[in-house]
Amino acid sequence: MSGHSKWATTKHKKAAIDAKRGKIFAKLIKNIEVAARTGGPDPAGNPTLFDAIQKAKKSSVPNDNIDRAVKRGGGLDGGGVDYETLMYEGYAPGGVAVLIECLTDNRNRAAAEVRVALTRNGGSLGEAGSVGYMFSRKGVIIVPAGGELTEDDILMAVLDAGAEEVNDLGEGGFEVLCEPTDLVAVRTALQDAGIDYDSAEAGFQPSVHIAVDAEGARKVMRVVDALEDSDEVQNVWTNADISDEVLAELDAEV
Repeated sequence: MSGHSKWATTKHKKAAIDAKRGKIFAKLIKNIEVAARTGGPDPAGNPTLFDAIQKAKKSSVPNDNIDRAVKRGGGLDGGGVDYETLMYEGYAPGGVAVLIECLTDNRNRAAAEVRVALTRNGGSLGEAGSVGYMFSRKGVIIVPAGGELTEDDILMAVLDAGAEEVNDLGEGGFEVLCEPTDLVAVRTALQDAGIDYDSAEAGFQPSVHIAVDAEGARKVMRVVDALEDSDEVQNVWTNADISDEVLAELDAEV
């Protein structure tokens, strides 16, 4: 199992816990608004909006909140805010690369919150291009574990749709990787095969990994937690490589 897959497992579990606390509701709603504004308010004709809505529903965001976000983003109620996507690059303790995606209506506020989150937790903000070259943008679909579903079952369902790789995440389910342009086709292939999925979105996968021990992993997660506590930050990716033993220890703490 590759390092990024193990990290995805931990982050996926953490996201589920955060959602129950309502921590990520605002970010999911913001994603829906932006998707509706960019591609229109009809999920049937806007795959990005469809996936944003599905992700929000799976995180138990109330339907009324989702509907209002679609209307705001689609300009159906005359409201809404103009957001822009910004990418920041930096380092966590131990030289671990961190890629940060912000969705904000205030560049200065976003930059300040990212810098503070990094520096207060032993990290640092890097220059543009300092770590970005270590990551490639990929479509990532998480399929929940359950029943007798196997890695081969999923691979057979998505191979012709453009999937590049299927990783078994153990209790975390399965991770399907593809080019971002093939994300809708792969997600549709899963649906056509009757296979449910937890999330489908474009993200970043590291090509270079840094192995961390338990203490190093905790430091990285403190940085990630601090960044994700900011309303400006939508997603955080790292190239931390966590062993099975360290992952088990972290899971026990979560």
